[in-house]
Amino acid sequence: MAIEITDSNFEEVVMKSDKPVLVDFWAEWCGPCRMVGPIVEELAKDYEGKAVIGKIDVDSNPNVTMQFGVRNIPTILFFKNGQVVDKQVGAAPKNILAKKLIHN
Repeated sequence: MAIEITDSNFEEVVMKSDKPVLVDFWAEWCGPCRMVGPIVEELAKDYEGKAVIGKIDVDSNPNVTMQFGVRNIPTILFFKNGQVVDKQVGAAPKNILAKKLIHN
């Protein structure tokens, strides 16, 4: 299951992770976000113990959303060692997201 990331736990969960991190910026009202949601959940199962997979609700967590300049959702940011190494704006198939998670 994907971790719920918030403004308050972002530093601990994402920036201090020693594993690759996928963060899905989404909102309840966003249609394409609902298409990506199940894919993110599958990736969370597939990469359990190997990567951190999380979701951040942009409406409830404006600080992190603004910090990374997220203007369109869904936006998925890929982090390694606290740095953004890749990004995906808009819906994408599972294989593309998995490739970006692993190969960065």
